[in-house]
Amino acid sequence: MSDITNFKLCDLVDKIKKKELSSKEITEAFINRSKKSTKLNSYISENFDDALNRAKEFDSKPNLNKKIPGIPMAVKDLFCTKNLRTTAGSKILENFIPTYESTVTQNILDHGGIIIGKLNCDEFAMGSSNETSYYGNVQNPISENLVPGGSSGGSSSALAAKLTPATIGTDTGGSIRQPASFTGTVGLKPTYGSCSRYGIVAFASSLDQAGPMTHDVKDCALLLEVMSSYDVKDSTSVDFVRGNYLNDLSDNIKGKKIGIPKEYRVDGMPKEIEKLWEKGIKIIKDNGGDVIDISLPNTNYALPAYYIVAPAEASSNLARYDGVKYGFRSKGENLIDMYEKTRSEGFGDEVKRRIMIGTYVLSSGYYDAYYLKAQKVRRLIKNDFDEAYKKVDAILTPSTPSSAFKIGEKLNDPVSMYLNDIFTVPINLAGLPAISLPAGHDKNGFPLGLQVIGKAFDEQTILNIAYSIEKNIGYKNNINDWWIKWVKIIKNI
Repeated sequence: MSDITNFKLCDLVDKIKKKELSSKEITEAFINRSKKSTKLNSYISENFDDALNRAKEFDSKPNLNKKIPGIPMAVKDLFCTKNLRTTAGSKILENFIPTYESTVTQNILDHGGIIIGKLNCDEFAMGSSNETSYYGNVQNPISENLVPGGSSGGSSSALAAKLTPATIGTDTGGSIRQPASFTGTVGLKPTYGSCSRYGIVAFASSLDQAGPMTHDVKDCALLLEVMSSYDVKDSTSVDFVRGNYLNDLSDNIKGKKIGIPKEYRVDGMPKEIEKLWEKGIKIIKDNGGDVIDISLPNTNYALPAYYIVAPAEASSNLARYDGVKYGFRSKGENLIDMYEKTRSEGFGDEVKRRIMIGTYVLSSGYYDAYYLKAQKVRRLIKNDFDEAYKKVDAILTPSTPSSAFKIGEKLNDPVSMYLNDIFTVPINLAGLPAISLPAGHDKNGFPLGLQVIGKAFDEQTILNIAYSIEKNIGYKNNINDWWIKWVKIIKNI
């Protein structure tokens, strides 16, 4: 039998239900591979012993009616997990152990899943490269010293390296789709309100959304079924009929109208991404879809609006970390001194930068000039999509303006880093669903992704379109396990 870690999520579910593999065998396989892969720095906290015990418990009384019965899974360290450390990639939460479970991770447990660990991420999900984590850079398994994207970089790295059969991330401005594109994996940002935000460490509350990260579209459809639910504990959760995304998955896109926005043909975009986009368009046409040119005229204002709205909400959300109730506390001569030292020492540079920006745009005299104006622009961006969807069923764009870059390459240039989100940010501002799928490689062999954007709560359509592209594009990830070889060399010294 092939290495268990080579099997995808749906394959593993099928093998457990057919009793060809046990939960213990699968869990051991992914734990053993994770132990050999420390160079990637994908994990912040391991839960290996508890996971093995849970796998044994499942095997003793297997419930094969679950959607992911006995399947081990590592998750982004932004989800609160009961009795398991949750840091959000920050020093200030270094020793925080939640007494409750996030709704999304609880859904995973309720459907038979087993949590094997917590994955690295940019501090408080603020970053596009996973270089802002207090726990160090994450390596992209595609190539050494390459960023895995962010903020869900630990999730994308662990998934691409087959340390977990699937995982979950959060997406505030592209933090699922961009790392998926950088690592040759599939990442879906659902419609805002589809997956509960309860128990997710907040960055920007009107933008944050949890979503699945998987090896292919089938696995993505299954994991979305597991994750998505209405939750009374989340005031932004939307009560709608969730689909049977996997069962209804189809590559038949005949008659579907796919929009191509002219504003996404940005200056300086590499020719290889243009070619990839054209390849996706051709696949859609060849499979019976209609391609229609559309305009999203306010796209150019999306990044400026986002980098006002998101920091403003972040400055409000992160005000709770004061060293009093929980988390890191620094010693001070008095209460004010303690507050100042705690926040100065507990937050990293990028988090401080965004708190300061957010505080500024919300301050007296600047609220109307910046924050209020940004919210009005956000409305215009949403209106652009509403108008487009009167003509089309979905929209096709590149996922990112480039492939993964080297660690340290953009760390000292925040504006250049922020530009990585140029194709993903508008979707978060509009609250729409979008999926990134691997579609090709650049001249260095690094992955490139295509993005399919859908109407609100119409995840099924974008899953189907992505499935059709996936089946026809013939993508294969080029990974040689260089990090495991490194471990073996060290052991032989």
